[in-house]
Amino acid sequence: MALTPKQENFCLAYLETGNASEAYRRSYDAENMTPESVNRKAKELIDNGKIAARLSELRAPVIAKAQLTVEDLLAELEEARKLAIDTETPAPAVSATMGKAKLLGLDKQVVDHNIRVVDDGSHGW
Repeated sequence: MALTPKQENFCLAYLETGNASEAYRRSYDAENMTPESVNRKAKELIDNGKIAARLSELRAPVIAKAQLTVEDLLAELEEARKLAIDTETPAPAVSATMGKAKLLGLDKQVVDHNIRVVDDGSHGW
């Protein structure tokens, strides 16, 4: 069974934004709905088997292309890294290794946002 035009628009908007509630707002008349209602309706659509199948169908070529691109780039970076090591130039080897890490999402920095305040009694707190 085919999707309705609104359901198809929802799928496309969801892939574009990555946000089901925003996709629902773009595809349906949600102007007078509360954010909670929009969220609930969007969740119902995401859980709908036809919608899930269509999203998978739309993602398949993008995923296949992205995987090939990542694999190709990783191979090129590995080739450059090996050449840098063979020519005893460590900076390009490190650069190639870091490029691979970035592609794989392994270069994320962890930042601790916890602030610890210690009252030593000198401020009158």
